[in-house]
Amino acid sequence: MQKPQIPANETARLEALRHYGVLDTPPEQDFDDLVAIAAAICDVPTALVSLIDADRQWFKARIGLDAQETPRDLAFCAHAILEPNRTMVVPDARNDERFFDSPLVTDDPHIRFYAGSPLVTPGGEAIGTLCVIDSEPRELQPHQFDALQALSKQTSRLLELRRVSRALAQQLQESDWYEHKLLQYQAELEASNADLTALTRTDPLTGLPNRRAFALALEQAVARSDANAPLQVAVLDIDHFKLINDVHGHPEGDRILQAVADALRLYSAGPNSVARYGGEEFLMLFEAPSAQAQLQCEFVREAISNLPVGLPLTVSIGLASYRAGEETAATFARADQALYAAKRNGRNRVIVAEDV
Repeated sequence: MQKPQIPANETARLEALRHYGVLDTPPEQDFDDLVAIAAAICDVPTALVSLIDADRQWFKARIGLDAQETPRDLAFCAHAILEPNRTMVVPDARNDERFFDSPLVTDDPHIRFYAGSPLVTPGGEAIGTLCVIDSEPRELQPHQFDALQALSKQTSRLLELRRVSRALAQQLQESDWYEHKLLQYQAELEASNADLTALTRTDPLTGLPNRRAFALALEQAVARSDANAPLQVAVLDIDHFKLINDVHGHPEGDRILQAVADALRLYSAGPNSVARYGGEEFLMLFEAPSAQAQLQCEFVREAISNLPVGLPLTVSIGLASYRAGEETAATFARADQALYAAKRNGRNRVIVAEDV
């Protein structure tokens, strides 16, 4: 195991870290949200906001790890901060001479994969990382790599806004200027949090709303509609999508997913009426009678089969009506059952749940 080197600007780096007044502070929801988003986007069990102190690594936020801190000499993040402008990725720690015999690799938590994007202050000091960890070897997909870097910048900005907000709050009574500045930074912080909220409800590959945002849109549609107003939920699945990935590779699969998402946007009635359900599945919401929604699904099916993507492409669709008083999860389940009926009956077709 190689001990991490001490950065050339260590004195300034530690001074900058202490200036934030964040070490040994209680958990804060904004930082907890960041690690939850990072873990979800990168599909890993563990994500951390790690701050590198003089002789320890301390976690401001963590998911999937019980420890609050570890010795600095063992910290992967202490290596990552040596290059502030680069995200450090270790696909398999067992094959890395820096870490292969580290206790964190040979013993619990058995780290295999690590990716850490440095948290950099406005002065250029790397004070820690936003990192993701897995006990299985892996690689980050390009959109996951980009998202991790974006979330790291968001974390750095959140730390800076937190510092400024605290400093301005202490001076609030001294000057109207300070009050104005505080309001300005609070507005920026709220905008930053709004961006985070949008990120938790957006699929990073296609840019569509995710299942969480779609469920909320359905609940809102139920709340504002009359008891007898028709609502329909469709679940779409790209036929033989695994074969596309296996034969042509995941980048080609990603291109197909993006093309289908773009086509679905053309048939959506609003910003949250179409979503990516997960994998190769998508969702659509229709505030219309079942027959009209079924016809719309047929248009969608035809449109996707005619996409100029250079590969034969079809979708199977299951459609279900929302029943007054039922849980939205039950509506999803019936639409999903109809989808599997469409697949059993030859794919490239629309099946209505009541017909299953």
